[in-house]
Amino acid sequence: MDYSAANTQLWTMLVQIGIIAFMLVISNIIRQKVPLIKKTLMPTSVIAGFLLLLVKSLGWLPVDSRFLEMVTYHGIAIGFIALSLKIEKKESTKEGAKLALKNGALIVSTYLVQCIVGLAISLTLAFTVMPSLFKASGILLPMGYGQGPGQANNVGTTYESLGFVGGQSYGLAIAAAGFLCACIVGVVYINIQSKKSRVHKEEHGDISGSVTVETFQDRNEIPISQSIDKLSIQMALIILVYVFTYMVIKFVTNLLGTHLPGIAATISPLLWGFNFIIGSIMAILLKAIIKWLQKTHIMKRQYQNNYLLSRISGLAFDIMIIAGIASIDFDDISGLWIPFALTSIIGGIVTFAFLKVICNKIYPDYKEEGFLSMFGMLTGTISSGILLLREIDPDFETPAANNLVSGSGTGIAFGAPVLVLVSLAPKSTGWCFGVVGLATIYLAILLFMIFKLNKKAKSVSKNEAEKLEA
Repeated sequence: MDYSAANTQLWTMLVQIGIIAFMLVISNIIRQKVPLIKKTLMPTSVIAGFLLLLVKSLGWLPVDSRFLEMVTYHGIAIGFIALSLKIEKKESTKEGAKLALKNGALIVSTYLVQCIVGLAISLTLAFTVMPSLFKASGILLPMGYGQGPGQANNVGTTYESLGFVGGQSYGLAIAAAGFLCACIVGVVYINIQSKKSRVHKEEHGDISGSVTVETFQDRNEIPISQSIDKLSIQMALIILVYVFTYMVIKFVTNLLGTHLPGIAATISPLLWGFNFIIGSIMAILLKAIIKWLQKTHIMKRQYQNNYLLSRISGLAFDIMIIAGIASIDFDDISGLWIPFALTSIIGGIVTFAFLKVICNKIYPDYKEEGFLSMFGMLTGTISSGILLLREIDPDFETPAANNLVSGSGTGIAFGAPVLVLVSLAPKSTGWCFGVVGLATIYLAILLFMIFKLNKKAKSVSKNEAEKLEA
């Protein structure tokens, strides 16, 4: 083995990681020092992504596009596995569980609205001015806006293998437009509402809370001073889960290829594309095994650490966002500017209007906080939702921030049928129309459930108020 400088392969990965790290540091400085950029509330990772995209396009640094694609692909899986390994805190009340269900249903109903709008645009263009357009391309709107660059990358790549030329870059471009929509539209809305005295815009610096031992670890966890570092254990668990994820997908795809080759051609790309879903399932299974071992007293300590798992997932998602945005190839979407512009603009308008109406109904005590946080998340990521929320609720006095967290958890369960729709849409033109119909039906079911839960919550609050008065 040649370990000299001549063997550039040994250093390629390190150089690429170094470039990403450099962009992250530079972008953080820019965000802190440039007032105009700071006012947009754009996350540092998003700024770094656009900066790296510019550098790559100009050829100023040796950026490996394949490496960026790999980071985007694996980043979303590692992030979701880390989140799925976290120990759930027991909900203290039934009302809290109902609120989590309501939040999850709202998130997924927004995916469905975006799905319907996106497919309506792509189908209309395909039957009029752009007959060569991949008809299922519109479903990348909820993948990019609703779920972010990781999912947009995976589904776009899958669609590319099914005939959508430039599908990956198109999906990532939609996700990038979503971040711009979240930050620019969100900030403009806050300023307008502030002038009308409907919200109070806070002037504040970055929140810097101290990390206590209670924050860092639970009572039954392995101590910080254990022979193995606590972070090492978290990484070991995540890597173990991801290796098992690979083995499961490999086994299933080989099995399908041997016995059902016709189905394998369609299903196998989806299995690899939804690696993060399977990874989350594997993480939940491992968590169940650990819990059983603890109950049988074979394992006496808790090995997962929620604080560190959150930090790892945050790192994975930040790196994924940077790599995802930088992976966009403008040459691939050169013939897709019309559907891209229409999908991004109309998708943003419809998302804004839908969330504004629903949030006003289900969050009557904190309408603006509930709306802004959800709008930020459902056009960008949870971080952009939090950033917008902090402008009018810096101390998180409303339940809006918790809504994002609890809703993301239950949203995974409610979102499973959406992934089925994603897999059905590219099969044929008929299936595209069928997906629109199925999405509409599922949307009606979720909206019915949302308002049913909301009505029950109002009646409970009314009864409690009457009891207090008595």
